[in-house]
Amino acid sequence: MTIQWFPGHMAKARRQVTEKLKLVDIIFELIDARLPLSSRNPMIDEVIGQKTRLLILNKADMADDHQTKKWIRYFEERGHRAVAINSFEGKGLQQVTTAATELLAEKWERMASRGIKPRAIRAMIVGIPNVGKSTLINRLAKKNLAKTGNMPGVTKAQQWIKVGKELELLDTPGILWPKFEDQAVGYKLALTGAIKDTITNTEDLAVYGLHFLADHYPKRMDERYKLTEVDEDLVKTFDHIGKLRRAIGNGGEVDYEKVSELIVRDIRGQLLGKLTFDIVDEMSTTTEK
Repeated sequence: MTIQWFPGHMAKARRQVTEKLKLVDIIFELIDARLPLSSRNPMIDEVIGQKTRLLILNKADMADDHQTKKWIRYFEERGHRAVAINSFEGKGLQQVTTAATELLAEKWERMASRGIKPRAIRAMIVGIPNVGKSTLINRLAKKNLAKTGNMPGVTKAQQWIKVGKELELLDTPGILWPKFEDQAVGYKLALTGAIKDTITNTEDLAVYGLHFLADHYPKRMDERYKLTEVDEDLVKTFDHIGKLRRAIGNGGEVDYEKVSELIVRDIRGQLLGKLTFDIVDEMSTTTEK
């Protein structure tokens, strides 16, 4: 299965981000803590250049805590300040303002030395679809100012939002890139909901998810499905899970579509626990951004 999704509004959003860069002091690059590299758009580096940046690992409540700590260290070793938050529950948000203030301290000192009065930090939030940008803005602003939804592609325009006296945020639509060089990235994004289900194959996603669980979280898979590996004959694996979870069709046989849907739903719904799909020690240096 080849996964691609690059709606027209995303191309327009890329142009808008480029045009608005000069208006902001810092970029808040929001990424999914479950896939810290795979959810980073390689175009962002090209677009924002050397602009000061803060990496925000959102949905940390859904990611493997051990891996999240390793990823924060990974980014900081490469010169990127990174924080982990849960915007849905509003946890860790103070880290965002604190880190931004520290990153811009020198710029503020230079402005003060020239007699420029202090003002709110102007930040642009960028990231791929469904990573939680609007939810983060609403939590920071303590109001429902930005549209939210559990479907990718909700935000399609830019808007400025004030957050107290400290921050002014520019929300932007989620931007994916035209082509995934590594199809595993496409699978990970689709499996975590960053790509619309209508353009993906649920059975392929389920198979990818099972192989990933067998390789990295076999105990979790055993607890949920009474399996620790995926049989070479996928039918046997699907039959086992289907019978165990009673995904049976009208004729009394296993409904493979239902099995696929429940596997994907289990993974997304944390019924297999906190999962991180980008494993620090396995990521090749060729995928570093």
